[in-house]
Amino acid sequence: MTVPDLDAAASAIDAAHGIVQTAIAHLAATGSVDDDQVLAYDLAHAASAVETGRAMLDYGAKGDIEARLTCAFIADAVADLAAKLFGREATWGADLGALDGTREFLAAHRDPEFLAALAGQAGPRHLDSDFEMVQDTFRRFADNEIKPVAEHIHRHNDDIPESIISGLAEMGGFAMSVPEEYGGFATGSESDYMGMVVATEELSRGSLGAGGSLITRPEILTRALEAGGTEAQKQHWLPKLASAEAMAAVAVTEPDYGSDVANIKVTATKADGGWLINGVKTWCTFGARADVLMLLARTDPDRSKTHRGLTLFCVPKPRGDAHGFEFVQEAGAEGAAPGGAKMEGRPIDTIGYRGMHSYEIAFDNWFVADDNQVGGTEGLGRGFYYQMSGFENGRLQTAARAVGVMQAAYEEAVQYAEDRKVFGQPIAEYQLTKVKLARMAATIQAARQFAYVVAKLMAKGEGTLEASMVKAYVCRAAEWVTREAMQIHGGFGYAEEYPVSRYFVDARVLSIFEGADETLCLKVIARNLVANMSK
Repeated sequence: MTVPDLDAAASAIDAAHGIVQTAIAHLAATGSVDDDQVLAYDLAHAASAVETGRAMLDYGAKGDIEARLTCAFIADAVADLAAKLFGREATWGADLGALDGTREFLAAHRDPEFLAALAGQAGPRHLDSDFEMVQDTFRRFADNEIKPVAEHIHRHNDDIPESIISGLAEMGGFAMSVPEEYGGFATGSESDYMGMVVATEELSRGSLGAGGSLITRPEILTRALEAGGTEAQKQHWLPKLASAEAMAAVAVTEPDYGSDVANIKVTATKADGGWLINGVKTWCTFGARADVLMLLARTDPDRSKTHRGLTLFCVPKPRGDAHGFEFVQEAGAEGAAPGGAKMEGRPIDTIGYRGMHSYEIAFDNWFVADDNQVGGTEGLGRGFYYQMSGFENGRLQTAARAVGVMQAAYEEAVQYAEDRKVFGQPIAEYQLTKVKLARMAATIQAARQFAYVVAKLMAKGEGTLEASMVKAYVCRAAEWVTREAMQIHGGFGYAEEYPVSRYFVDARVLSIFEGADETLCLKVIARNLVANMSK
């Protein structure tokens, strides 16, 4: 049997890294991200896969199973790059046969016999004892409180039970990113980021919509307030976010402007004592149940200023019906428009990611007091930057959600493969099934380990680019893993009788929200790779 060769793995990923660096330099010298979008997109994903492979090397040194998973993942990652490169060497600025030196490694570690021996071997996570406790605590909560209701919520597009929200609040699930001085547990250390990643994975393993995403929106608003909120705003909102007294939703996307945030149209016009909000936001997840919206609006009518004319607001609101809501500010109420005002929410039905519910919300002269304009005078026109501070960690958190969904799908696939007999034996005994499960396990562990690396970088004030890369890579990988898990289930994978169908449709949203995959790759990853090459 093939012995895992970490030295060869390191050489192979170095060769792949060299190809990526060559292509970045070639793109920088001969074209631009906007003109060469196909190359830039493929390059962004290739770079993300390479960084994921590099993150696995330390993990691989910790034991035999770890080494096997590392070699399996890196062999697949280099093979994927070779497929992108083949016949397009000139476009990438690469030499013919640039990866020929990796052939022996790939042959050995993509060999079916080598991979089949890894079936069911997911590998340890190697967490410190503190984070193992976090993992155990949130896994128990997911198993006991979320999983029993996850299918019902999905099939009936039902609301998340208040018991889950209050239970998470009691565990401190909403307080992990809130600084200690405001009633949370965050200390400004690495543990803040690692704890969030570990908890998010476990909650998402229970359910993406009813678990993992619940703690994302408070995290985004918390970090936006940390970046630009006044002390009074922090004192008011952060303790409420930590305790779940105030649940948050994000109102940034608009019907005509998704990732193109700089051109949004919703306006905030100065009024006596505050601002009047007008326009329509969409894909406002959790918008009905939320007590406060993190809303980005244009306060400067000069649209040539793009993102410099945007301001962030905390918009308090009543809790509404999940199937649609309408609130009225009566004429004559403090700050309200003379003719009254409305906030109206229309639910958007989705194929997955149910429980959170997404809304299109229309604002008609909705009044927001000056106290809730984030940052006060200094915050005018800086809303774009504040909301980006919130979304940076949101990308890492989305990667952790993807890992949780993949892990759930993998566990279901392993169990079904052991239980299901076809042609006289469990399908788990067939080579093809074994290889599928092995590649799934290697992909999941690599995604997880890269997320850990990014969490540690972000704790040091670094890792912004890596957060985008882990999001891009892991969310695409989740589609493949859940698809394979569904395929292992055969016909039952297509039936709602088994949760694997839910994992599949849930995984599909991951490459869309928190930055659509194409925009993330072109506008963030590729551009930064080229810019860094020029330094």
